Amino acid sequence: MLHKVSIAGLTMDPTSNTPIIILKSDEDEQTIPIWIGLLEATSIVSALQNIKFERPMTHDLLKNFFDRMNIRVSKIEVCDLKENTFYARIYLIGDDATAFDMDARPSDAIAIAVRTGAPIFVDEKVIEKSAVPAGQVEVVDESEEGKKWADYLEKLSPEDFGKYKV
Repeated sequence: MLHKVSIAGLTMDPTSNTPIIILKSDEDEQTIPIWIGLLEATSIVSALQNIKFERPMTHDLLKNFFDRMNIRVSKIEVCDLKENTFYARIYLIGDDATAFDMDARPSDAIAIAVRTGAPIFVDEKVIEKSAVPAGQVEVVDESEEGKKWADYLEKLSPEDFGKYKV
């Protein structure tokens, strides 16, 4: 069974200085933390804040390709968790109504979903393996890099995430 989720926020892992995207179930407020790369975190945040760059980032380029080819992203799905690695699929519909899907890292799939307005779903088995009960996610990073991220993320308002519910 699939569960619709929204992006609840981003934080930093204090031990690895790795960004974590927090997905929240629309049904029961459970959170699913997914460790992602710094570039992907930047890509997601820039799309959430509607920041435009002079040249397209990789996820913008892929969205532009989809638009040019009349391909619609119908949804993305975080479909599995094996040995602490999350797996995702991007579901697409072609110009001729042909449906197909592609394997993707969750961070890339989420960056595409944010840009295209596609809904994000998480498979029940992933939630069972990874979900954190509501109110139990608290990551504090006291390193210099963590403080920079905290400062940057602190400037984000809840509306920056809420208006992009996908």
